[in-house]
Amino acid sequence: MSRLHLAEVVESSTSEFLAQCRELHVVPPFGSLVKVPGPITAFALVYDVATRSIEPNRRATAFGMTPEELAEEQPQIFELLRTEIKAFLIGYEATGRVLQILPPEPPRIHSFVYACSRDEIKAFSAKTDFLRSLFNNSRVPVDELIIAAVRLAAEAHDHPGQYLVQAGKELAKLLRDDYDRLHSLMRRIAL
Repeated sequence: MSRLHLAEVVESSTSEFLAQCRELHVVPPFGSLVKVPGPITAFALVYDVATRSIEPNRRATAFGMTPEELAEEQPQIFELLRTEIKAFLIGYEATGRVLQILPPEPPRIHSFVYACSRDEIKAFSAKTDFLRSLFNNSRVPVDELIIAAVRLAAEAHDHPGQYLVQAGKELAKLLRDDYDRLHSLMRRIAL
């Protein structure tokens, strides 16, 4: 791939992965579609971003200085931090077909994570079946992730309003018995 990767997979399962970002604080936005190329290309939505100490039992300490002051006086501090993303797998591409189901195998450890291009987002989100898989996940902030993912996908389409209507129809099917939740989602997506 010619573009630089954003992160590297450090933990992986059949439904999600954890990746360490290449640069501190340089992350894909919450709800964005990312891909992990490999024998199959896995697609996932970023649902968590965290910056923490590289030592698991040690927390960062407040110094009472701005990040710029810290960088000047104690630049080594930033070498002791890492930024990580967690992403929920929502589909994969194999033999030229994109499927909005869990991949048959998780992304491999040390695989690189890339931001999807506008065209890739547009192609993947042309169908809204991926929204169904989000509703059954208790580990992610479901409503917020749906709002972010739909808004970012709409931006990739030539006619964002038409895409929002399509996504709204899918959400109406999924939430047919919960009008209040549907109304809340649609109101916040349309902001």
